[in-house]
Amino acid sequence: MDENQRSVRSNPIALLPIIVFLVLYLGCGLLFEYGLKIEQGFYQTPAIVIFLIALAVASFQNRKLDFNAKLKVMANGVADENILTMCLVFLAAGAFSGAISAAGGADSTVFLFLDFLPSQFAVAGLFLIACFVSVSMGTSVGTVSALAPFAVSMSEATGFDIVLCIAAVVCGAMFGDNLSMISDTTIAAVRTQGCEMKDKFRMNFLIVLPAAIITLLIFVALTWGGSGQVEVGEYSFWKVLPYLVVLVGALIGVNVFVILMLGAALSLVVGVASGAFAWTQVFAVMGDGVTAMYDITVISIIVACIGALVKEHGGIQWLIEFIHRRVKSKKGAQLGIAGLVAAVDVATANNTVAIVMSGSIAKEISEEYHIDPRRSASLLDIFASVMQGILPYGAQLLYASAGTGVAALAIVPYMFYCYLMAVCAIVFILFFSGREK
Repeated sequence: MDENQRSVRSNPIALLPIIVFLVLYLGCGLLFEYGLKIEQGFYQTPAIVIFLIALAVASFQNRKLDFNAKLKVMANGVADENILTMCLVFLAAGAFSGAISAAGGADSTVFLFLDFLPSQFAVAGLFLIACFVSVSMGTSVGTVSALAPFAVSMSEATGFDIVLCIAAVVCGAMFGDNLSMISDTTIAAVRTQGCEMKDKFRMNFLIVLPAAIITLLIFVALTWGGSGQVEVGEYSFWKVLPYLVVLVGALIGVNVFVILMLGAALSLVVGVASGAFAWTQVFAVMGDGVTAMYDITVISIIVACIGALVKEHGGIQWLIEFIHRRVKSKKGAQLGIAGLVAAVDVATANNTVAIVMSGSIAKEISEEYHIDPRRSASLLDIFASVMQGILPYGAQLLYASAGTGVAALAIVPYMFYCYLMAVCAIVFILFFSGREK
């Protein structure tokens, strides 16, 4: 356990803002949708408002700090490299989305895709594409940003529910977030546990492969024969080109921010050249896309503020100590590591941060119970990704919601890969105790 964690006194009351958010957001959504039978009841509870209430609760806690000191804590939380990068990616993704949508690239890409792939495999195909892109890009948020417009157009062309289409994209995004060699979560897990990247990948891949295969089969089964014959509209290769550039750039490892801006610039050129919009509108179409990202960007900042205060007030330290005290055996130790990182991710809504904060105590537990570092690193990464993929206030589902107009809570039941990943990992812990050296 590092010195910063030791210096913070544990305090379960510090988790109150998270509880307030979950109760209000989930409770109101369920009440409006199923209790009061309000049409689209989940949309009656804007996440931004509930987050502000949770932030107010966090700000009134801990009287030992005055409000100016709490502002400094929040500022340090927002200044985190992961938060700033995520916000910039959101804005770049908005510019790309606005430009390619105005140019007609999303529709052309879908029609080209459907021309070669039967419609009943369209959603499963989305899942596979998202898997490859996320492994290449190393970021789930970047993958959702790049493919969300594609999912919307795919839903419109095939008639499949937009929730199912965007869920396939987010499931695939979490596959790469967990496995990619250049993912922040992979790097954090490997560094905190002291193992080689390639060794962690091999073990992690064997654990989650069954989950990926079953998820693919579920998407095929859910959409088999569901849309009948789909009329494929006209498409232009030039309008598809920006997407191809983004996908190829992702595959060869180009920085997500750079590749999204390059895709936006190319979309503008194609849009003007094809007559989709005038050259005087190039800034307007990008501006429309960027404006659509304002909510998710502000939410990310507020979540960072809440997470920083929860940590400062001792909520994270309480979670760590709570898990550590209950570890009694090797299998229990592994379940403890899984529960620890999952609980911290619920509190911080950031899987990379959750791994970094849990890493030192997970290392202590693994050494005490002789758990292979590859195994502890895999468990950290898997269960952080499991929770991140199903949090309705996590960046992945919030962006998916902002990019498609679907409530984040509506996507959660369709996150098959995350649920299956957790099941596979628990089976791995319980029945394959591990004799690795």
